[in-house]
Amino acid sequence: MNIDTKLISAAENLFDCHGFSATGMDRLAQAAGMSSRTLYKHAGSKNELIAAVLMTRGQRFLQRLEVDSVEALFDALAGWMSEEGARGCLFLRAQGELGSAVSEVTEAVLAYKARFAETVAQILTRQLGANANAELVEQVVILIEGATAAASYRGLDAVASARKAASLLVERARQ
Repeated sequence: MNIDTKLISAAENLFDCHGFSATGMDRLAQAAGMSSRTLYKHAGSKNELIAAVLMTRGQRFLQRLEVDSVEALFDALAGWMSEEGARGCLFLRAQGELGSAVSEVTEAVLAYKARFAETVAQILTRQLGANANAELVEQVVILIEGATAAASYRGLDAVASARKAASLLVERARQ
């Protein structure tokens, strides 16, 4: 594991568990097993580190979504939450905590959410055999976002409920 990978992993864990503002650079350096000087050399600023963590996490999550149906999409989400925890979307938590004052975070959130919506559109196109309309894509994205948030206090049943609703939308689109 190279130093950047170790740093990103340690930072992701701390940000996910403790938040972005509450996690200081000294704590990050200690968790990554490096000096503060080395941390700044590799991370640049804390905001750049947050953006790198979000980008890495987003890539990891999107890789899990190489599926051919909305049902499999929700199954992948449930699997992710079983392994990673159900604390809500780290991107939306970053945006909520840091607001639009941190441009690196805002850019990372917007870029990821656009890629995520594109991924959902591709899955729906594979499942329906035609280009999915924008309204259906938006509905499924909102169901996933809602299930991700609700799972933090309702558990994985929220994902199962959203999966059923998405399946009904897909069936209706087929008619």
